[in-house]
Amino acid sequence: MEQELWNSVDAYFSSLLVEQDEALSKAARAHVEFDLPDLAVSAPQGKLLHLLARLGRARSILEIGTFGGYSSIWLARALPSDGRLVTIEWERSFAEAAAARLAEAGVAHLVEQHVGRALDILPTLDRPGTAPFDMVFIDANKSDIPAYFDWARKLARPGAVVVVDNVVLGGAVAEPDHPDAGVQGVRRFHEQLAGRTDVVATSIQTVGTKGYDGFTLALITG
Repeated sequence: MEQELWNSVDAYFSSLLVEQDEALSKAARAHVEFDLPDLAVSAPQGKLLHLLARLGRARSILEIGTFGGYSSIWLARALPSDGRLVTIEWERSFAEAAAARLAEAGVAHLVEQHVGRALDILPTLDRPGTAPFDMVFIDANKSDIPAYFDWARKLARPGAVVVVDNVVLGGAVAEPDHPDAGVQGVRRFHEQLAGRTDVVATSIQTVGTKGYDGFTLALITG
């Protein structure tokens, strides 16, 4: 019953406030093409990313985890005409599917796609004309989130916003001895945040079409 209610509320808000065209709808169904669980952000979450990018007047955005390109389209559409979204995806077939959706959305010219292991690619982005980034979105394997955030901090300018998705994991994040490596990665990430003086952050629990989860919002201050 709870999940049905969450779905209904998301559908209600989305019908009024979230503009879904064909490119976004196709990207949202990427998991069907690959016979996987629905890994993309929800429609309201995609719109939230778009609004955060616009509020921060982002001109350069880094995304770790492209999947089918749904969040990529939302982020790219927040950019000015000379902006740039750099997005990294491990699985080539996902990146190819995303490329098709980005082209259909009319934003391919704003997007620089990379395929491969993010921790190998991220050091190559520390170059003039690419870094520093105004915003970073991390939506990839959870065990490596602490390392991804380290790179986000190195590659982002002071004042940049970093959004990390799927940090509640159905409440598992509150279990110190949880056996899953992804849960432990998310816990290490939050412990890492607590020990930093150059970042201010909060984490928000969410419910909706994606079930019970949440995200962390961090501001780079120095």
